[in-house]
Amino acid sequence: MEKTKLMVLVDLKPGQKGKVLGVAGYGAVRRRLLDLGMRSGETIEMIKSAPLRDPLEIALNGGHLSIRRSEAALVSIELLMDIKSE
Repeated sequence: MEKTKLMVLVDLKPGQKGKVLGVAGYGAVRRRLLDLGMRSGETIEMIKSAPLRDPLEIALNGGHLSIRRSEAALVSIELLMDIKSE
């Protein structure tokens, strides 16, 4: 059985997955995130953070992307987790 928690992409830990709920912001930054495929309903996974915490490596749509922490903070997600792992 699964339960959900609402958060932003930047808060995911490596190995955690979430479902994209929406992208905040405006202008070129928002457009870039949407162009990268961060649309509602997509499953996203945090792979790792660079040694100085920026950029973040994520898996989305079968590929790996690097985005800034400031951009990841604009992506609302629903954390997908198993109750046993709490």
